[in-house]
Amino acid sequence: MGRLVLSHFLTISTSSPRLASSLRRAGAGVQIRHSKVATSIPHSPLRSSSAGFRCCCSFSLSQPPPASETSPTTVKKRIVSGVQPTGSIHLGNYLGAIRNWITLQNTYDTLFFIVDLHAITLPYDAQQLSKATRDTAALYLACGVDTTKASVFVQSHVRAHVELMWLLSSVAPVGWLNRMIQFKEKSRKAGDENVGVALLTYPVLMASDILLYQSDFVPVGEDQKQHLELTRELADRVNNLFGGRKWKKLGGRKGALFKVPEPLIPPVGARVMSLTDGLSKMSKSAPSDQSRINLLDPKDVIANKIKRCKTDSFPGMEFDNPERPECNNLLSIYQLISGKTKEEVERECKDMNWGTFKSLLADALIDHLNPIQVRYEEIISDPAYLDGILAEGATKASDIADTTLNNVYQAMGFLRR
Repeated sequence: MGRLVLSHFLTISTSSPRLASSLRRAGAGVQIRHSKVATSIPHSPLRSSSAGFRCCCSFSLSQPPPASETSPTTVKKRIVSGVQPTGSIHLGNYLGAIRNWITLQNTYDTLFFIVDLHAITLPYDAQQLSKATRDTAALYLACGVDTTKASVFVQSHVRAHVELMWLLSSVAPVGWLNRMIQFKEKSRKAGDENVGVALLTYPVLMASDILLYQSDFVPVGEDQKQHLELTRELADRVNNLFGGRKWKKLGGRKGALFKVPEPLIPPVGARVMSLTDGLSKMSKSAPSDQSRINLLDPKDVIANKIKRCKTDSFPGMEFDNPERPECNNLLSIYQLISGKTKEEVERECKDMNWGTFKSLLADALIDHLNPIQVRYEEIISDPAYLDGILAEGATKASDIADTTLNNVYQAMGFLRR
């Protein structure tokens, strides 16, 4: 789900009519319900200092936004999402996923987690995994995730993720996995002899991540639309094979074992492209650090990266010119960071040269990221506080996940513990 991340494109591929149909259904409107969220986070002096932290962000959903007022007796719709702890979290992760969570947490029951199990599908540095996981969690909080509204936890701390993945693997046809585009691309790059089975079964773990929590909606990006479609197909398959009357005969409550989740796709800020190639997505795995703005980059590094980023020889600045992908990307970044509308940015920047615009963009990025960096340093310097947040989040998540997992074990005929 970190590759999941999660959260990107307005257009649903015509090659996936089932997913497109589900998006249209989601667009018909969202019924919001409310649930109480327990809080028992350990006290930390950081909590008082966070009062001055504000993460300025905007978010636009591809369906009408849900009503902000809910009845105390109803339950909120649930959303789950996560980011991998591989490399540094960059601007693409932030604008495409994490910043959107800040708005989502106000109207949905939200679970945000660090998908460390997904991080080992390709070769990785075992010495750095634990540190990267803590750093990612701290950045979640620094960006504005509010633990009184959302649960934050580490994927591997909830063992039900792996157990449900194995159960789902028993009914997931290999043909479904072989058709996954990401597997084909990454295995081709790595070479068949160097590819682990986990890269093939990665989408089944992602399905487990989602289905465990009976998720109503999942923020998805273009590179994850196919994986969400697989999740939906697996949910239907398990419901048909083991749910309903079959489950009731084994002592269950009848009905579906899993909710079939709907996609949630924001039309703006969905995909931030590389600073060195406007046609490639900003990525942690890109070999050059120059290709991305990391959230913890110092001011001088940000300024230098923007100064050196790829441009073109056209005069002025403009959106949506297919011959100017870098220009469109940098203008889009400025629009999102500044909080201005597309029309306002067009009027402000249309007559600028590259030197003037790059200086404007660098200053906007530095000003926006500075409070996040300050808050991050406060959080990461208090390990007890961060550990308490993650433990609390894992406990809440386990309560939900264990109920789902036990139902699936029962429906699939296992001897009860």
